[in-house]
Amino acid sequence: MDKLREECGVLGIFSDKTEDLARSCYYGLYALQHRGQESCGIVVNDDGLFHDYKDVGLVNDVFTRDVLKSLGEGNIAVGHVRYGTTGAGGRLNAQPIVVNHVKGRMALAHNGNLTNSYELRQELEMNGSIFHTTSDTEVISYIITKERISAPSIEEAVNRAMNRLKGAYSLVIMSPSKLIAARDEKGFRPLCYGRTSDGKYVVASESCALDAVSATFIRDIEPGEILVFTQEGIRSIRDHCGRQKQSMCVFEYIYFARPDSVIDGYSVHNARLRAGRFLAQSHPVEADVVIGVPDSGLDAALGYAQASGIPYGIGFIKNKYIGRTFISPGQANREDKVKIKLNTISETVKGKRVVMVDDSIVRGTTCGPIIRLLREAGAKEVHMRVSAPPFTDPCFYGVDIDSKDRLIANHHTIEEIRQIIGADSLGYLTMEDVVRLTGDEDDTERFCTACFSGNYPTEVPKNTKKNRFEGKISEREGKKE
Repeated sequence: MDKLREECGVLGIFSDKTEDLARSCYYGLYALQHRGQESCGIVVNDDGLFHDYKDVGLVNDVFTRDVLKSLGEGNIAVGHVRYGTTGAGGRLNAQPIVVNHVKGRMALAHNGNLTNSYELRQELEMNGSIFHTTSDTEVISYIITKERISAPSIEEAVNRAMNRLKGAYSLVIMSPSKLIAARDEKGFRPLCYGRTSDGKYVVASESCALDAVSATFIRDIEPGEILVFTQEGIRSIRDHCGRQKQSMCVFEYIYFARPDSVIDGYSVHNARLRAGRFLAQSHPVEADVVIGVPDSGLDAALGYAQASGIPYGIGFIKNKYIGRTFISPGQANREDKVKIKLNTISETVKGKRVVMVDDSIVRGTTCGPIIRLLREAGAKEVHMRVSAPPFTDPCFYGVDIDSKDRLIANHHTIEEIRQIIGADSLGYLTMEDVVRLTGDEDDTERFCTACFSGNYPTEVPKNTKKNRFEGKISEREGKKE
């Protein structure tokens, strides 16, 4: 359906010996591919000498056997998969960013979105800094590098930099001798670490990446925490912990994260099952079968079926070799790709009243074609259930919604949306239920739900455009020759 663009995914590996970390990084990034399909990159540290490669494309296409071999061996590595929420796509903005400085090299990978990147970049440029990319990740690298001039260590430079960074950031940073992981004070984006049986430490956006490299999950990195991995062991810096209330993005549980991941102690799969159960309670309907739209609607559909007693069925087969529909440049092209991407199993839906569950309706551009597919396959009725509340507001923390303009819920009532997409009924998850997805009834205020409510946990940035560091001269603020 009309999906939000994914986040990014970060990965870091620290070993006490020199070995082929590029291959392990490859497997970890492959497991995080769902978080970004624009570009990817790996940097391997061989005794302070950095070997890096990054390019546009999927992990499996970019990192061929020869490319992985060219990265050589090392004892530290960082990797990244990207969908950009600040700055355009392309190789220019691919990560990790590598910085060469008199105080030592640094490689940095970032998941999230700064809310004060525009102001920070203006300040840096007015003081002589020259930027080579249009992403807010380079802003982070500059702030850390500036702090390194007077800081006694790179981890202290990161600690000081966090006083200036606002918004969402989960970071993995590599120096010649250390691997550093840091998470913003509100914990918008996930970050965890584990250990392999042979002693390697692995930091990743999601626990599914730990599984991919045979690492045992240890724990989530806490909001505001900095973890430093060295040959001497692990050190936690907690100067920023507990200073702000946590605002974990609830949409990680609804859509972004893989269902086999565990985030901040809660199973993503179980959260989606609960969403489906809540929908069955708040939006019941007489029907013959419940189906989910692959992939993120499947768990919620199963939960709906369990709570309602309506049989669960496989309604769609997904073509695994077609790109995501939002990549299509035009609306007609996007709708054509829906037909290529999904095909109905007519035996499941023919002559039946169908409940179709999916995770969201953003623009409302592909719901209609999918519902038409079901009707063409013989469905007698199609009742759509959505495991998220209506999207009404932009996100400034790493999701590609920088404006209200294209959000269908801002221009139409639920009944009007139902008519537009051609469903017999339409029901959304309630705001009361979305904060209960993890089952922790005593901590329902730990989530960021701003995209559903407009209640932002931070100050709203002054410049919200995704491409705020690029574009035509006439469109940029503060333009001067």
